[in-house]
Amino acid sequence: MNILRTKSIEQSIADAEEPGRRLKRSLSAWDLMIMGVAVAVGAGIFSVGAKAAANFAGPAVTLSFVIAAVTCALAIMCYAEFATAIPVAGSAYVFTYATLGEVLAWIVGWNLILELFTAAAVIAKYWGIYLSKVFDLVGVKMPEAINVGGLDVYWGAFLIVAIFTVLLVLGTKLSARVGNVFTLIKIGVVLFVIIVGFFYIKAENYTPFVPQSVPSAGNAVEDVMKQSLFGFLTGAAPAQYGTLGIFAGAALVFFAFIGFDVVATSAEEVKNPQKTLPRGIFGGLALVTLLYILVSLALTGMVSYTDLAKAKNPTLTTAFEAVGNTDAAKIIAFGSLIGLTTVIMVLLMGLARVVLAMSRDGLLPRALSKTSDKHSTPARTQILCGVAVALVAGLTQVDILEEMINIGTLCAFVMVSIGILVLRRKRPDLRPAFRVPLGPVLPALSAVLCLYLMTNLAVQTWLFFLLWLVLGFAIYFAYGQRHSRLNERFTEAKEFVG
Repeated sequence: MNILRTKSIEQSIADAEEPGRRLKRSLSAWDLMIMGVAVAVGAGIFSVGAKAAANFAGPAVTLSFVIAAVTCALAIMCYAEFATAIPVAGSAYVFTYATLGEVLAWIVGWNLILELFTAAAVIAKYWGIYLSKVFDLVGVKMPEAINVGGLDVYWGAFLIVAIFTVLLVLGTKLSARVGNVFTLIKIGVVLFVIIVGFFYIKAENYTPFVPQSVPSAGNAVEDVMKQSLFGFLTGAAPAQYGTLGIFAGAALVFFAFIGFDVVATSAEEVKNPQKTLPRGIFGGLALVTLLYILVSLALTGMVSYTDLAKAKNPTLTTAFEAVGNTDAAKIIAFGSLIGLTTVIMVLLMGLARVVLAMSRDGLLPRALSKTSDKHSTPARTQILCGVAVALVAGLTQVDILEEMINIGTLCAFVMVSIGILVLRRKRPDLRPAFRVPLGPVLPALSAVLCLYLMTNLAVQTWLFFLLWLVLGFAIYFAYGQRHSRLNERFTEAKEFVG
């Protein structure tokens, strides 16, 4: 079947050099490392960890972070091997196209769009909310939203998306420099949180380290919809905490590690990608994991998880307010704003690169793969992505789809992990600069762990995900399959032979 045809690595690299559709190689290993930290040290470290401790894992949220980090590290090894073998934009989409076939590549690309678009919109909205809080801290009243004709408009989301869309159009290197400054500032804020937080630690807050499982509070339908798919399929009653709570927490805090697959989408803009990509990705992952573990230890040691659970939306600020350090809470609020800023930048960049890669192949309109002659950036696509993200972030309740970010990422990770096994069998002649150690064991383990974390996401998240897949298949068979450049080449070759 045409839909299962694969695109050769050589063709992917050749397409990346097509005049008018190529990107400029300008990023170093340092830029990549900072980019990974920039997108990971944001919403994950300032809010998701507190939410996971409060609602799922208690003090054992530290173990949730470790599980998520190990799972991410295994998947990122697979990304690094692929990226050094196929150093072009598109990340998991391109890797799947080379190994598992066009229709699966489309679905992976479709899920990457889901991940990056939803994440950018959700975080842009949160950025606007944090901005109003920072203004409040300095005595200036600034509303989160302005009511226009009965519609709440989150003006901050429009502002931040517009700023970074312009920067990304002007050049990836320029955007990276701006992001570097913001990232160094927020690393300083995180170190401040760790150092100050450790002065408030009370040993009794770590007990019990793994809280006993308790039934969920709420109506029956709501409990089932919010229950993990694993719990639902195994017939377990809706509950919080316990061992399953640690894995549910890991599935939630996985949001904090999504940045590293985004970094892989920049492979085509990296100098000497064979060496630069692995160094940048693994350096950033190691730093982020260390910061997450230290912050989670400080958070759960400062205040009991039961107190965090009483807050509607617990964050790091909640913990410092609980111990009476309002000055630190103000600094964290500022740090959260800075943290979210760079996340939005990297997500917008990654979104445009995935759309660029898919449009090069004809699965989306080819006009979207045009790059600027002056700046060598996909200006048209970047602006289109920016406008779409700004509209959704500024005008809708997009935050209800937070977990969709995780399921889209984990699905891509599963495909990439399986893809490595296929690539090695199909192309034993390849000698990428980085190879996942222990043969097929670690890629297979990565696929299993990612799939298991997916089953720990809520039932309602899976229902939304299935609807997204149905929409994706409809678009592919209505447009992508017929306009695919690979399909056109196959048809031309068939007619020639005929």
